[in-house]
Amino acid sequence: MAMYTPKNILITGAAGFIASHVANRLIRNYPDYKIVVLDKLDYCSNLKNLLPSKSSPNFKFVKGDIGSADLVNFLLITESIDTIMHFAAQTHVDNSFGNSFEFTKNNIYGTHVLLEACKVTGQIRRFIHVSTDEVYGETEEDAVVGNHEASQLLPTNPYSATKAGAEMLVMAYGRSYGLPVITTRGNNVYGPNQFPEKLIPKFILLAMRGKPLPIHGDGSNVRSYLYCEDVAEAFEVILHKGEVGHVYNIGTKRERRVIDVAEDICRLFSIDPETSIKFVENRPFNDQRYFLDDQKLKDLGWSERTTWDEGLKKTIEWYTKNPDWWGDVSGALLPHPRMLMMPGGIERHFDGSEEEKSETYVSSNTRMLVPPTKSTNSPRKSTYKFLIYGRTGWIGGLLGKLCEKQGIPFEYGKGRLEDRSSLLADIQNVKPTHVFNAAGVTGRPNVDWCESHKPEVIRANVAGTLTLAGVCREQGLLLVNYATGCIFEYDAAHPEGSGIGYKEEDKPNFIGSFYSKTKAMVEELLREYDNVCTLRVRMPISSDLNNPRNFITKISRYNKVVNIPNSMTILDELLPISLEMAKRNLRGIWNFTNPGVVSHNEILEMYKKYVDPKFKWQNFTLEEQAKVIVAPRSNNEMDATKLKNEFPELLPIKESLIKYVFEPNKKTSAE
Repeated sequence: MAMYTPKNILITGAAGFIASHVANRLIRNYPDYKIVVLDKLDYCSNLKNLLPSKSSPNFKFVKGDIGSADLVNFLLITESIDTIMHFAAQTHVDNSFGNSFEFTKNNIYGTHVLLEACKVTGQIRRFIHVSTDEVYGETEEDAVVGNHEASQLLPTNPYSATKAGAEMLVMAYGRSYGLPVITTRGNNVYGPNQFPEKLIPKFILLAMRGKPLPIHGDGSNVRSYLYCEDVAEAFEVILHKGEVGHVYNIGTKRERRVIDVAEDICRLFSIDPETSIKFVENRPFNDQRYFLDDQKLKDLGWSERTTWDEGLKKTIEWYTKNPDWWGDVSGALLPHPRMLMMPGGIERHFDGSEEEKSETYVSSNTRMLVPPTKSTNSPRKSTYKFLIYGRTGWIGGLLGKLCEKQGIPFEYGKGRLEDRSSLLADIQNVKPTHVFNAAGVTGRPNVDWCESHKPEVIRANVAGTLTLAGVCREQGLLLVNYATGCIFEYDAAHPEGSGIGYKEEDKPNFIGSFYSKTKAMVEELLREYDNVCTLRVRMPISSDLNNPRNFITKISRYNKVVNIPNSMTILDELLPISLEMAKRNLRGIWNFTNPGVVSHNEILEMYKKYVDPKFKWQNFTLEEQAKVIVAPRSNNEMDATKLKNEFPELLPIKESLIKYVFEPNKKTSAE
């Protein structure tokens, strides 16, 4: 058996689960091999998966999409690539039922681009295409012999159909152009670093959180599970010993029902499966069984090493130590997740921070520039289109200006939020990638108005918002909803001046105004929508000191003000961040404020220093304030740690005030 020795390997999708284990193994075991990783950093990728290789001299990371022919050709030539291990793909079956076109684009078109680049450059000595056992379709329940490599392909869902289609292209390029191709088809893989949309990490994280484990149907579906390191070793063997033109199954004879997996995890967490397992509606089609004949790979010298119990314990131990590896995964933990796969993806850095970037370069070692596309004379077409509700509002208007500045196509919604048919018409006409809701009723001129106009407030803030969220969910769209943090007040557990802020998971405790009451109500209901990103805005401030909505403008015009520290939102800094959050497909609840608190007097001192040295004001107490307002006001501190971790560059409130608000408006000797 002739051994193949590569020199320069391109591994696609290696910030993902399986490929990261393969890349780390090859980088560790073969220092003479140069490993170039290409990954667009989609929602299920994480640069931290490649931490073991970060400092290795034979490792290079490039951020980019396999669908970019210019990039792929450039890499093959400049890096002298002789071997490709093609893992990059959309792989989650549930997602394929709701977003099948993305699967065609990534799995078929992306593979085609790679194959064409190999044909054009003529330098590839091995092209290993990673497929799945699901291309075989369902195995008979009583079958004692698994599908072998020559079995007919009978995919049953959009995901497996695109993988089968990609295989046909690989086979065709092998036969027509003589490309040295090898295809693998593997069983389910589990272990550390896996994004928790998949069964085992999802069950583990839910068990850790004390939540029920959802099982599709009756749990009788049978699957075979291989530990990730065993699979990485299988690819190592196939790379060196696999024969060109052949297909290799990577499988195990040890099968388990989904219900058995859930019960084993309950056992290891010492929880009662009777109360911890919840049966939910099945998938549109859920194959009963996949069973492989893996003898051909065993003949190359590979064998499964890790027992089920050993692998499961290792996996639970890893997730227990790294519960926040993926950040907010609440959407993935739903019984029927629909993770929205947006172009551009997320760049999760080695240090855990994240950033949205274009398809260019990133490398842990050597900087590498990607050549511009051939159409450099024309502006790059945006991959996004935003639909914004709240055109006449302050935040809605600013969002439109931001989109214009960033070159993002957008349109304002014409429909009323409570009118489902008009919302559907907007979506069909605009065809957005994201929807932003900055509409709602806050009061004219303030929240006191809401106390005497309750039906209108309910219609806009509750019924309208929920209708929009539901329509967006049905259309597979992420909704960014600008909400409020004025649903909390200082209490014994969060005393004023303590630095202890309310977190995203805390339940609202302020119902002093009808406005806050409706906002708290709708926030709680939106927790049930996996497609919503709720941003808790507080006392918004901008550099436009003439806008009557601006908190600074308001208090500078009052005769008297209270003096209480509060968390606040500097729109000039945070609204651009909200666009980035949409691009990153972030969901769940976020305290959308700058870190820290600032008091009324501290703001007015800055106003006096930078804007009007003759400005004077008077304070009065909350008791005195209560005599001149209809509804009490919320005062609180929000914990912005979650947002700060996502965007480390986010400034503390006082620094942000000076940089974004007062420095641009300074008119005094403070210059």
